[in-house]
Amino acid sequence: MARGIFITGTDTGVGKTLISCALMHALHTKGVQVVGMKPVASGSEHTPDGLRNEDALALQRAASKHVDYALVNPYCFAPAIAPHLAARQAGQHLEVAHLTSTYRRIEALAEIVVVEGAGGWRVPSEPAGYLSDFPEALQLDVILVVGLRLGCLNHALLTAQAIQMGPCRLLGWVGNHLEPVFTEVDANVQTLNQRLGVPCLGLIPYMATLSVQGAAARLNINPILGINT
Repeated sequence: MARGIFITGTDTGVGKTLISCALMHALHTKGVQVVGMKPVASGSEHTPDGLRNEDALALQRAASKHVDYALVNPYCFAPAIAPHLAARQAGQHLEVAHLTSTYRRIEALAEIVVVEGAGGWRVPSEPAGYLSDFPEALQLDVILVVGLRLGCLNHALLTAQAIQMGPCRLLGWVGNHLEPVFTEVDANVQTLNQRLGVPCLGLIPYMATLSVQGAAARLNINPILGINT
């Protein structure tokens, strides 16, 4: 049975896809067979093959082996709006049972499955509940991507608190610089290290042009591999 790692964020647009792909790249270079999953995606394009989401395609490309798109991204919606609203417009329900059964099919293909969430931890689901019900049902380990900018302390601490109230283990956090200049960044990182109580797995510098390989080089995956440093 593969190990599952769920990548969540303090908000939308904080770099979950970049960190997910970077983690997959880093694991692959260590000889780990890894595949990705984007359970729910909104903001997708119509193609000859059907709706396709850019983030889900990036995860598909980053995998150690090919995985059918329908398994990588079970729920795909065109409007770039909250997933539960997109699902409502499409007349669909986001079924945790469907997501878990899809995950079980994927986990047979690799040693680690990197699952990228949508938005933050408590994004609503449709007709009720939250998208976090899915990783909680599987008790996946969680990595929190913190968008390093003004307001990140409150967002990170509240998100960590919500994760740790449930059955999932918060494995660590990654700080991603979203702006060229962030005043008192070192003090903010120190506060996060003190208050989150889990390892910082990497600090990604601001990138005008995003680089998966560049981000991967900044990640410490030893805790994920069970290596003490």
